[in-house]
Amino acid sequence: MYSKNFLERLSGSVEQLRAEHREKIEVPYSTPQGPEVEVIGKKVLQFAANNYLGLANHPAVVAAAKKALDRYGYGTASVRFICGTQEIHCELEQRLAKFLGTEDAILFSSCFAANEAFFATIVNDPLGDPAAAPDFIYSDELNHASIIDGLRLCKGERVAKRIYPHKDLAKLEAMLKEDAGKSRRFRIIATDGVFSMEGTIAPLPELVALAEKYEALLFVDDSHGVGALGKRGAGAPEQLGVHGRIDVLSGTFGKALGGAMGGYLAGKKELVDFLRQKARPYIFSNSLPPVVAATTIAVLDLLEKEPQIVQQLHDNTVYFRREIQRLGFTIIPGEHAIVPVMLGEAKTAQAFSRALLADGVYVVGLWFPVVPEGEARLRVQISAGHTRQHLDAALAAFAKVGKELGIIQK
Repeated sequence: MYSKNFLERLSGSVEQLRAEHREKIEVPYSTPQGPEVEVIGKKVLQFAANNYLGLANHPAVVAAAKKALDRYGYGTASVRFICGTQEIHCELEQRLAKFLGTEDAILFSSCFAANEAFFATIVNDPLGDPAAAPDFIYSDELNHASIIDGLRLCKGERVAKRIYPHKDLAKLEAMLKEDAGKSRRFRIIATDGVFSMEGTIAPLPELVALAEKYEALLFVDDSHGVGALGKRGAGAPEQLGVHGRIDVLSGTFGKALGGAMGGYLAGKKELVDFLRQKARPYIFSNSLPPVVAATTIAVLDLLEKEPQIVQQLHDNTVYFRREIQRLGFTIIPGEHAIVPVMLGEAKTAQAFSRALLADGVYVVGLWFPVVPEGEARLRVQISAGHTRQHLDAALAAFAKVGKELGIIQK
């Protein structure tokens, strides 16, 4: 049973977050996801979603989902290896592999599960040699929580973890060189393709070169890149000219590719075959709902037929980044649709977010421990679904609130 002490400790922890202005607030809305949503009984412009291509409520995507429900039903009520594999799952895996430039792909319930599966399965499995030397993993310090938690699942005796400063190629190479003579099984370099709190892109060409030079496997979580970057929307590797040269890619269908749920790992066929047999989040979790698999295929079809959707996102991003700086705000430079507007203190970010919402613009603030102390920000997220009128209205609201709070000059 719950003890009074237990519940008091839980409540005290939450109260401390509130007192430190670090509480996360959930704001329900009552309409489909899109450039405009209804929040607390009024319409507001949505600038907080990962809906980069505006496909979460796109008519073709919704129609594909309805058709898939009629054909495949709601769920499989099983894991893949028992009776949870429908033809549509296999079709999506093959389409993903072709789209991403890999040999094969495997579906998971989320990218979080996929990342945990990769690291824990590869590192912890003896692969026929229980006495083998440990693996060496080199991870960017700003990698997503799913990579961090994946590394935590690796048994201590099986892995040597190296955390390198954010995008610091010189330091990474120094670590690789220092470990060159040490007994080891595998080396793995792990990075986000796009860093979700900064909107910056990993230096993938240089990482590919280092991986080849030091015989390391390069793992890239491209959840915020796939769909949003590259001419075809194939992600950060396409954007940076290394499409087809990343050893292992992970990603999600919960952002640009429809905004629902689900994730994947893509790479060599041998890797995928191994994960189907060994990866616990795959073996012991229900199959991805067939409607999500079928609808994701429809999204890939849409990208092939209408590449201008991706270009619209890029155009909107360039415009907003330029204009928000003209107003006098400080942003983290980049080319991604994540535009962090830097404000410094959590209280300022919270006040700014509340004022924007009152003026009809929904943007969420981020503060410690999600980002470093003193680097609180508003994370503006641009969509292909935004019109120029949406962007200008948001910019006008930023200017108004910025002046009222003394962030920019009147």
